[in-house]
Amino acid sequence: MAAVEAHAANDVLYITFNRPDKLNALTVADLGEVAALVTHPADHIKALVFTGAGSRSFSAGMHVDTFASLGPTDARHVIGQVRDFLAAVRTTPLPTAAMINGYCLGAAFELALACDLRVATDDAQFGLPEVKVGIPSVADAALLPAYVGLARAKEIILTGDLYPAADLHRWGLLNRVVPRPRLQAETLGLLSRITRHTRTVLASQKRLFEVWQNTSLSEGIDVSTEEFAGVFEAAETLQQVQRYRSSMRDSRGSAG
Repeated sequence: MAAVEAHAANDVLYITFNRPDKLNALTVADLGEVAALVTHPADHIKALVFTGAGSRSFSAGMHVDTFASLGPTDARHVIGQVRDFLAAVRTTPLPTAAMINGYCLGAAFELALACDLRVATDDAQFGLPEVKVGIPSVADAALLPAYVGLARAKEIILTGDLYPAADLHRWGLLNRVVPRPRLQAETLGLLSRITRHTRTVLASQKRLFEVWQNTSLSEGIDVSTEEFAGVFEAAETLQQVQRYRSSMRDSRGSAG
């Protein structure tokens, strides 16, 4: 049985971590497989959803055996693979959602941070236990302060403890927290409000998120103006403008 399974349903590609007997822990090989799926989706795919097999875990992150005998050179290679896997998810032009059931730890927590949306069951638990292993949290853990503030990010990272979904929802990290039976419906409902927009505008907006996170305010504004002009190179932009204008006229007519 594959450790990473992918299947498409309608216009959504589901990427499932499928090692439930090990809490869906990831290997280096898994990272490359996921990165390839994210980088080269089929043309009809409009969104990517990550989830975990079984009822216990979204994913426990990298399998601890990965770090058991590393020297500096191998460690640099392994963490480079983690970095590249997360970057592929973070920068894909398609909307992404982490559909989180159970434990969401380490690199899997970083994956959730890299996604556009995070929907979790009310019994989900989150943590960055790397310090307990003796290694630092790196890569997309750098996004955590932007979501929960520096004080809470330091607490989560430096304790390595588990935190319930309710806390992370209250702190602003999670978009939705729902009972387990509603997890998929809530995730797809939220995604559908995004995928109805044009591919051109979603890709542009996602590029801007990356720019805004990595540049000064003035530079981000300058890049934004170029992105605005660039979307008009796609025929679907003017088509959507016209559809929106028509819908506004129709709504005004109905109100009258």
